[in-house]
Amino acid sequence: MEFTETAATRRSVHEYSDELIDQSTLDAIFRTTTLAPSGYNLQPWEFLALRDGETKTALKQVANGQEHVVDADTAVVIFGNTDPMAHAETVFDDWLAKGYIPTEDVRAALLDNVETMAGMSEAERRIWTTRSSALAAMTLMYAAWEHGVASCPMEGFDATALIEAFDIPEGYEPVMLVTLGYPDSEAADIENERKGRRPIEDVVHYEEFDPSERSTVEAPDIGE
Repeated sequence: MEFTETAATRRSVHEYSDELIDQSTLDAIFRTTTLAPSGYNLQPWEFLALRDGETKTALKQVANGQEHVVDADTAVVIFGNTDPMAHAETVFDDWLAKGYIPTEDVRAALLDNVETMAGMSEAERRIWTTRSSALAAMTLMYAAWEHGVASCPMEGFDATALIEAFDIPEGYEPVMLVTLGYPDSEAADIENERKGRRPIEDVVHYEEFDPSERSTVEAPDIGE
């Protein structure tokens, strides 16, 4: 499946069939997800994949009772590690071994830079990890759809209650929930014409920022 087709046909789906996602497919989806970009390639994301009825019900209780949490084959909680240093040494060892950086001195300088980031305020570190982890969440949804697995991103949840319910260690930011499952054969989100999108003339600004006040949407033109 070409990426443009993947992006154009993916929908947020709330209604799932009873068909199970086999483990090899889930593994393939998550392997692709780990290819998402991140600042300094620090990959701060962690994924809690819930497939058991009991754990999905616990998630539903902290997600405003949204039914598709339990209807989906798998509900994924995307977490971001708020410590930039968590994987920095491993990442820069890899850079050095593969010749991305020339010397140990450069590696040490990079570690110093990341250690400075680690000294940011809690609020700044939460923003930092959310940026990269959100990229992974989007990659997860596209990777899933390449395998015919539908998804739905969810931001309606109680983060504090989620942390308590699943005994999440300190230092992890719940960024997003994503449900995964094969779409119900009558899922309207898949069958209906795509919802309108704001035209690129409204959202792309060259050289200077001039916010558009238009509120129209139109059928997306994705080209050939």
